[in-house]
Amino acid sequence: MNHFMLLLIVRRIGAGILTLVIVSMVVFFITSLLPGDAAQMILGQNATAETVNALRHELGLDQPLLVRYYHWFINLITGHFGTSFTSHIPVAQLIASRIPATFELAGVTTLVSVPLALFIGITAAMKRDTWLDKLLVTCTMATVAVPEFLIATVAVVIFAVRLHWASAMFFGSPSTDILSFIKAYSLPVLTLCCVLTAQMARMTRSAIISQLDSAYVEMAILKGVSPVRIVVRHVLPNAAGAIANAISLSLSYLFGGVIIIETIFNYPGLASQLVDAVSNRDLPVVQICVMLFAGCYLLLLLLADIITIAFNPKWRG
Repeated sequence: MNHFMLLLIVRRIGAGILTLVIVSMVVFFITSLLPGDAAQMILGQNATAETVNALRHELGLDQPLLVRYYHWFINLITGHFGTSFTSHIPVAQLIASRIPATFELAGVTTLVSVPLALFIGITAAMKRDTWLDKLLVTCTMATVAVPEFLIATVAVVIFAVRLHWASAMFFGSPSTDILSFIKAYSLPVLTLCCVLTAQMARMTRSAIISQLDSAYVEMAILKGVSPVRIVVRHVLPNAAGAIANAISLSLSYLFGGVIIIETIFNYPGLASQLVDAVSNRDLPVVQICVMLFAGCYLLLLLLADIITIAFNPKWRG
């Protein structure tokens, strides 16, 4: 890796940090504009004006908006996330109990969707312009167009209500039994995998086809090399950068999709906690949850940029 590539990566990291700072400003100001008074919601409608004003002063809600943002941002970068308005529990403790569940759901979805998307994308590229390719392309485009909540609803009706193969709601952690694990995670993972796999398969197909049109592939065909060997030994190594970039970009979708999926299936993750915090106007929890999702999303985009830079042959020399 030369100095030019390192400079590009440093610039990408700097742009990512600047973007995260801008996101923090947007998140803080938008959450401050949410309707309702947090102090009033905590104390209830029967609280007196003096009690509400005292609690607003205690929470710092009577300070100017810029002053509140400054103190909040300093606490954010130093790891002091504050205390929940509703449960009076430190925010770090609240999210620490939910983060493993969300990452577990995302991890299981990744383990299922990535190999499946690679298989579909490579198969469609090798069978380009055939009926199988057209069928796979049509199915992937149709799946991308369908919203997650509709896929979840249809999956619940078919597999939970009609066939009784899975549970419509997630109840606690599954046991070590593999069947219980599959039954607990099948519907949330299936819903997330549909759109995620379709996106990655389409981009993988495009990356493979762009390499199949290269001159070295034509030379290998003239030498009598089998199509499978051409793809495995020659095409995939050259398309690895584009495929890895496509996977990173597609996986960033997870941090938006889990918000819908965790809410629908009552999954005890970070996204469902975010929805509950918005309903209760629990501003510290909302702000930290949104920042975590934004940070993970930007991290995956940064990883995609770094992969693109690392595999670009023009920047290696």
